[in-house]
Parts: sequence; C-alpha cells; structure tokens
Amino acid sequence: MDREQISALVKQMNVDTATGPVDPRVQEIILRLVTDLFQAIDELDIQPSEVWKGLEYFTDAGQANELGLLAAGLGLEHFLDLRADESDLKAGLLGGTPRTIEGPLYVAGAPESVGFARMDDGSESDQMDTLIIEGTVADTEGNLIENAKVEIWHANGLGNYSFFDKAQSDFNLRRTIFADEKGKYTALTTMPVGYGCPPEGTTQALLNKLGRHGNRPSHVHYFVSAPGYRKLTTQFNIEGDPYLWDDFAFATRDGLVATAVDVTDVAEIKPYGLDKPFKHISFNIVLIKESAEAPSAEVERRRLCA
Repeated sequence: MDREQISALVKQMNVDTATGPVDPRVQEIILRLVTDLFQAIDELDIQPSEVWKGLEYFTDAGQANELGLLAAGLGLEHFLDLRADESDLKAGLLGGTPRTIEGPLYVAGAPESVGFARMDDGSESDQMDTLIIEGTVADTEGNLIENAKVEIWHANGLGNYSFFDKAQSDFNLRRTIFADEKGKYTALTTMPVGYGCPPEGTTQALLNKLGRHGNRPSHVHYFVSAPGYRKLTTQFNIEGDPYLWDDFAFATRDGLVATAVDVTDVAEIKPYGLDKPFKHISFNIVLIKESAEAPSAEVERRRLCA
C-alpha cells in the first residue's frame, strides 16, 4: 500500500467508526502514529510474529516499570529537550542554565529546609566521600532569587535511589532546599556514582540488540522553580566519570559538567563543621523569566509521591 491508501484505511477504521464525542487532539495524534506504524510495517516487511513480540515487549517493560528508562535510553526524553530548546529560542528566551532529562526516579515530598540541608542518612559516611554542593539561584540579569525552590536527588554509592531501593531509608539523598536571602543553597551529602540499567531488564535487553551499553555517569538531578520564572529540569554530570560523554540517556550537555574539587586544608574544612577532607562542587543556577510566548516548562507526567 502507498501512504494515501494507508491513510484512508486508518481513517476508515478510527474516524469513520466514531459514534461518540471525539477528542480532536487525541484523534489527530493517533491517526498520525498509526499511519506511520502501518507504513513502517509495510515498507520494512515486519512480520506478524515480530509485531506481537514487540507488543509483548512493551507489556513486559510496563510491568517492570521500565518504560521511563526506555524513553531515556532511546533518546525520546533528550529529543523532547531539544524541541523545548528550539521553542525557547523562537520565543527569544536565552541565557538560562541548560535543561536536561528528568529521568524516571523523582519522588515528590522530600524534606524541606532553607539555605542548607544534609541529604544523606549517614549509612555510607564511612564508605563514600563527603560531598558539599553549593550554588546560587539567579535570573539572566544577575539578580539573586531568594526563596527559589531547589529540589535535589541522586543515587547512593551503589547507584541506587531511595524508594526504588527498599534497603535505603525514606528520602535518603533527596531534599528540597529553599534559597536563602542571598539566593544561596548548600547541600551536604555523599558522592554519587553512576549506574547501569538492570542487566536482566527490558531496557538493557533492547540496548543489547542495538549493540549499546546502558550506563550513566555520576550525576545529580535538579528541579528549580520560583514564582515568575520558568521551571528548570536539569542535572550535572561529574567530570572524570568514564561515561561522562557516553551517557546512555544522552543527558550530558555543555554547561552541565561539574568538577568535584578535593578540599583537604584544615582551614577550609573547619568552616563547614566537618572533621575530614571532602569534595566540593559549585553549581550555580540561572532561571529564565516566564513568558507567554513559549510552551509551559512544567511537564505533566506520573511521578511517585511518597
């Protein structure tokens, strides 16, 4: 069949059969996607067994709660970021901290504090380096933003996230810090490590077929928001990780690479109330003012709420 014949067939099955109220947007999207799918089946000569195996794969991925991981691994989430960048550019929105993927592991409701938070529960204090993350939140004109909401989450020393890893305490390595009167936030935590897709999981199974690895570099996730500003979804990846520029989720971007500096001088350690050397990362955040000319930066999706 050619494109015109396939389009007519899809319309006949999914438009002409309608007997109730229609959501025009859903109808538009379904018609396009099903038409593209049918054309791909025809052009690639995809066999019935392959179609059903594909449907079984999505069933298994959903049951394993890996569809969010798959979206990152196939570049879908990164592509959405690139489109959002284009929309910002068309609207004249420039100069903010780059966005990058959220990933599937955010949990709402983390403990809140102003200016400072300790993120870890102490369970890895003897195994992992202490990390202090400091930064400011400002706008593109350099004005500091008091009370900006900075949500931070990252993996532990085994590459696992609390709530998804039942061995960790609730909200371990997850905090919400409101910037102080100087627009500053400070997080005391432990060094995260990178992680890989579950080796026997559905995402890695597909990546294996593509000859790809499923590894991420060490990184820290952020949501940053303030009234009158566009919400920022971002993360920094840490310099020195072997997967820094080979992130299976395509999240490493210019401007989002952080260097962990070793602090060993007693005079520099003391002001932080610590008694041993630590690593320090500076990560300043720049928010863009809200604009009616650009699509909303708030993404509606299902997220875990503790």
